[in-house]
Amino acid sequence: MFPTRRSLLAGTPLLVAGCVTREPRPVAALRPPVDPAYTALYAALDGEPFPVPAVDLSAIDPRFLRREVAYATAEPPGTIVVDPSARYAYLVREGGRAIRYGVGVGRDEAFNFRGAAVIARKAEWPRWTPTQAMIKREPQRYGPYAGGLPGGAGNPLGPRALYLYRDGGDTLYRLHGTTEPQTIGRMVSSGCVRFLNQDIIDLYARVPVGSRAVVLAASGTAAS
Repeated sequence: MFPTRRSLLAGTPLLVAGCVTREPRPVAALRPPVDPAYTALYAALDGEPFPVPAVDLSAIDPRFLRREVAYATAEPPGTIVVDPSARYAYLVREGGRAIRYGVGVGRDEAFNFRGAAVIARKAEWPRWTPTQAMIKREPQRYGPYAGGLPGGAGNPLGPRALYLYRDGGDTLYRLHGTTEPQTIGRMVSSGCVRFLNQDIIDLYARVPVGSRAVVLAASGTAAS
């Protein structure tokens, strides 16, 4: 299901709710060769109502590609743990293992949600609506979308979204896809947690509504 460590070594020396980017940093021009197993993992997806193109893996740091890893945590299997400092999200599995995804997080620590939440809603090709705070902060940029943007290829939430709720209320933070795959592994968004589109589709299929999610503080420890 995932490229193995052996295959990797053989193949190469190897907001809120807005969730958009201001100015992505330039991507390094040169990357090591990509393992063919990842090419298949991040190929274009058929069967979606809108295009999900293949990921240009030359623009992604290989550290942030999906893989299964050893992961020690007190969280029960099925929990999503986001570590903003490392730019990783983990789906905890049995036996001290986890599926690890590279993510993009808020460009400022103050933008990032912290603590425990529940995935109270899931959506395919979700609608995006900027918050009132975003519109007030940048009216020319976000004002035209005050009524919302329907799901589709140009929607900044991408093909899937998982909605974080706390104490029965919407935190306005989401785990979602992206129209800017080159920003994975960076601090770029307005606070939401963005995944490569193939990765958020994978995670979406694995976690039911009601799943626990924990976003760690910048230190990598659980927030109170």
